[in-house]
Amino acid sequence: MATAGAIKIPVGSTTQPQVSQALVRFAWVVVGYNVLVILWGALVRATGSGAGCGNHWPLCNGQVIPLSPRIDTIIEFTHRCMTGGSTFLVIGLLVWTFRGTVKGQAARMLAAASMLLLLNEAFLGALLVKLGYVTGNQSVGRVVVLSIHLSNTLLLLAALTLTATLLETGQRTAGLRVGGTKKLWALLGLGATLIVGVSGSLAALGDTLFPASSLRAAFAQDFAAGSPWLLRLRGIHPVSALVAAAFVLWLVAQARRAGANRLAGIVVALLCFQFALGLADVLLLAPVWMQILHLLGADLYWVALVAIAAKVMWPQQNLNHANSTH
Repeated sequence: MATAGAIKIPVGSTTQPQVSQALVRFAWVVVGYNVLVILWGALVRATGSGAGCGNHWPLCNGQVIPLSPRIDTIIEFTHRCMTGGSTFLVIGLLVWTFRGTVKGQAARMLAAASMLLLLNEAFLGALLVKLGYVTGNQSVGRVVVLSIHLSNTLLLLAALTLTATLLETGQRTAGLRVGGTKKLWALLGLGATLIVGVSGSLAALGDTLFPASSLRAAFAQDFAAGSPWLLRLRGIHPVSALVAAAFVLWLVAQARRAGANRLAGIVVALLCFQFALGLADVLLLAPVWMQILHLLGADLYWVALVAIAAKVMWPQQNLNHANSTH
């Protein structure tokens, strides 16, 4: 018996299954909402509000809803509420994807991966709180756990983006096998950009923990022998950004050959915008609002990059999508 609400494909048909546009739009809404969750998480870090709920989790200062909360408590508690909302949205996306697609569609696998990554995201967030890796903590442990947490965040956003993209194209799981030079370089580009994202967040942490009084003092911090190692590693971010940009420009060229000119233009524009924001961030000594704006640009850039990498790695999905719309 077919599941109610599931789409049906005639036996022997080679036509790509049609997915509800409402489901596709909902998938992109989930992507957008999680970008907001990430931005609020950055606000928690930038304002030193990570201990706003004490070391309690999932309770806040031992309460379900904090009474007479301080500002840092409101910021931290709001982030937890937003994460809870994300959980319901991703569960909804998972259920709707399985009901609105047929067996063998790749979107099912990516929706399930999104759910697993979200659960891991909650676990890593709780670990940071319970271990006290918040506010002014400068330990190596915090950097290690935070780096894992940030990597998981980007992978979650990538999985959600791929879920929405594959719902649009109807790509089959069998078509996701990664092989060949193009696919290898595409994955390297994504990996390099992920490193840029993590190093950028760690650089922002250094800006928060060790604010500089002037641009000259900031550069002196980076190269002084007695500076905290977190500051001395800050230079990795711009260097990794330049390396990753080379991979990205190659991806853009490949995407243009595949006919994805509009998306390629968006990626290039966002890349240039990110470099401009990064320069402004340095010149303005990383105020909180600039850090949030820079992160917003980074998240939008990452979403667009994942989408364009999918078109390079799995060009068949573009053909399938074109056939289904004509």
